[in-house]
Amino acid sequence: MRFQPASFRPAFGRVLTIAVGVVAALGLIGLVVGNDLESLLRYGVWFVLLVVVTVALYWTPRVDVLEHEVTVRNPLSTWHVPWPAIARIDTKWALTLYTATVRIEAWAAPSSGRFTVFTLGPDDTKVSESARLAGSIRPGDTLSSESGAAANHIRRHWELLRDDGLLDAPVAPGALRREWHPRTIAVLGTLAALGVLGLVV
Repeated sequence: MRFQPASFRPAFGRVLTIAVGVVAALGLIGLVVGNDLESLLRYGVWFVLLVVVTVALYWTPRVDVLEHEVTVRNPLSTWHVPWPAIARIDTKWALTLYTATVRIEAWAAPSSGRFTVFTLGPDDTKVSESARLAGSIRPGDTLSSESGAAANHIRRHWELLRDDGLLDAPVAPGALRREWHPRTIAVLGTLAALGVLGLVV
């Protein structure tokens, strides 16, 4: 089998989300146990908003590498990118897919810092052919980084499709598309409005 679907999500994001959830829950419990109803009404929604923001930023984002497309789920929207639409894959700041019309950065696959080079193992630089075209490997290309692991998987399949001439096919209308997350946006907006209301009332 030439292709294996894969999903990439930063482990740190999940740990951070759980930690923030625990802290927020303890804060709310403290207000309830202390019978501080006024503070609960004024500030309780901010604890909830903190958790929702953290979930949106660090829990739900991911990159799904599928046989027919790459799906990039960011905090407020999801991009569906068919393989023929991908012109270049970069990792300078984060995994970034370049198409003829848009640049799509993956929140779930940030690049590593320059000091990553001091902790690399021998297998971290076994990257795909197209990652070496620039003549050197960036820290974000290394396989131990979030961006590098996702980029390497995408590049290897992209190279196979290119070699088979399958990237020359025209992109179907609507195949490259962005879907917004109305529920997430509505919840964030509502909680922020309630939080401000609680402060001014």
